[in-house]
Amino acid sequence: MIILKSPREIELIRNSCRLVVDTFAFVEKLLKPGIKTIELDRAVEKYIYSHGGRPAFKGYRGFPASACISVDDQVVHGIPGRNRLENGQIVSIDIGVELNKYFGDAAKTFAIGEISEEKKKLLNVTNKALYRGIEAAHEGNRLYDISNAIQTYVENASFSVVRDLVGHGVGKKLHEDPQIPNYGKANHGPRLKAGMVLAIEPMVNYGSYDVVTADDNWTVYTHDGLPSAHFEHTVAITKNGPEILTNGL
Repeated sequence: MIILKSPREIELIRNSCRLVVDTFAFVEKLLKPGIKTIELDRAVEKYIYSHGGRPAFKGYRGFPASACISVDDQVVHGIPGRNRLENGQIVSIDIGVELNKYFGDAAKTFAIGEISEEKKKLLNVTNKALYRGIEAAHEGNRLYDISNAIQTYVENASFSVVRDLVGHGVGKKLHEDPQIPNYGKANHGPRLKAGMVLAIEPMVNYGSYDVVTADDNWTVYTHDGLPSAHFEHTVAITKNGPEILTNGL
């Protein structure tokens, strides 16, 4: 069941999203070759708690960390650890916040030092695909109009969208209906209505869209070992068009 949010509820979600954006701004300053991913995770956790929120991922279905930190061929759900970031890598950071019983969620992929032209293109295409999806998130459109806009843009750039993972609704729960695939036929799926709040999040692989899950039951890797990028915004459907609640990321 897709839950429509009232203006007051959207404002509460916006407050959670603002803390997500502020956390990203804080953590981005720490990104450099040599830093351990666990150090980034601890910084995320401390910042969120110190600003009155709760890290939404910590303990979620047993996830052991406050942020998902995924490097190079890790698509999503990377568990922070002792590994150090290196020049030339890309790192996707996914952060969720619960504040006053409502959630915000976003992800961004960063370059560490100087990265290859191929990786630069991957990041650029993935980020633009996210905004193509958001542009399709208008009241009266259908859910898979978002999916199709993302898929079309990505595949026209000769990359592939991950098919095993999806975006989702956001509200009093971190993950709500509807599921939002990053591929699909336009003019299909539920009709979009004002009051829906959606986490739109293309995950784009340099090579094949096939993925595998590691033995830790969390970290998702590209099957072919090629890099992957991930960008995500929390978006409200309004009478006046889509509003990016995590704007400023």
